[in-house]
Amino acid sequence: MATQNPVLPPPATPIAEIAPTAPQPAIGLFALLLMVDSLHFVFARALIPYFDPAISATLVMLVATTQVGLYGWYRGTLALNLLRRHFGFFLIIGACVGTSTFLTYASVSYIDAGTASMLSKMSTLFTLLIGVAWLREQLLPIQIVGAVVAIGGVFVISFQPGGDVLQIGSLLVVISTAGYALHTAVVKRSGGDMDFLNFFFFRLLLTTLCLAVLVLTRPAAAWTAPPAIGWWIVLLTGTVDVVISRSLYYLALRRITMSLHAIILTVSPVISIIWAYFLFDTFPGTQQLLGGCAVLAGVVIATRSRRRLPPLPATPVAPN
Repeated sequence: MATQNPVLPPPATPIAEIAPTAPQPAIGLFALLLMVDSLHFVFARALIPYFDPAISATLVMLVATTQVGLYGWYRGTLALNLLRRHFGFFLIIGACVGTSTFLTYASVSYIDAGTASMLSKMSTLFTLLIGVAWLREQLLPIQIVGAVVAIGGVFVISFQPGGDVLQIGSLLVVISTAGYALHTAVVKRSGGDMDFLNFFFFRLLLTTLCLAVLVLTRPAAAWTAPPAIGWWIVLLTGTVDVVISRSLYYLALRRITMSLHAIILTVSPVISIIWAYFLFDTFPGTQQLLGGCAVLAGVVIATRSRRRLPPLPATPVAPN
């Protein structure tokens, strides 16, 4: 009677063979994130004629909180016990984001949206420093080169002789980016394992409450009801610049290190220049274009240096 050979499973496909197709969803995620992230200062500037910066920031966050809260209620997934257990965590990030958002909205009263967007990429420097010093992240040598080139491009764009970098608008942007970089580090360190919908809702809720406290404690400003277009801009800003943009921001943050996340976002000002050209008919000068090219070059260098996983060892074949 002939001996029947056992049926062996097909050999596993080495990771090296499927690696080129695996990152495609992440590339799409980063591209969409950059498109909406680049609109942040554009939306802030669009709201200036209609609202006080503290009020507009609070209304925008209130719209986003309501939208995410209703979605979570519909799905039945909101868990208030998460807020009770991690109230200190949400309070810290709410205060950081609330302060950063208010300063962002106030800054575009002094400087144009394009300059503010480019200057805001100082957050790359802050984030890299926090990621290495506090989160003990490590950069490959080529990533360090890419970071230096990208940050150098930011300095070329931002610090121009005789420019407005020392004026109050630029100072507000720098302080704002430092606060947001700190919030990013806190989230990366302590919030990565939380259910995303609950995390995002309570982050928005505490940010809105912190901004509301800021509005109530500031000297009362004369209130004039804005036209309908002002309210439509608030609704659009809350939906695109907060709900969509920040959802993509945190999803990307969970996929990669904080340092690489910051380097990729240095492309955002370049896209902001394009938005500003079509919306405000402004275009950067030669120095700004050179800085933008340096930013792009640094991002390309850094993102092409990600480690490839080695192939799996050969599966041993059992003897007949």
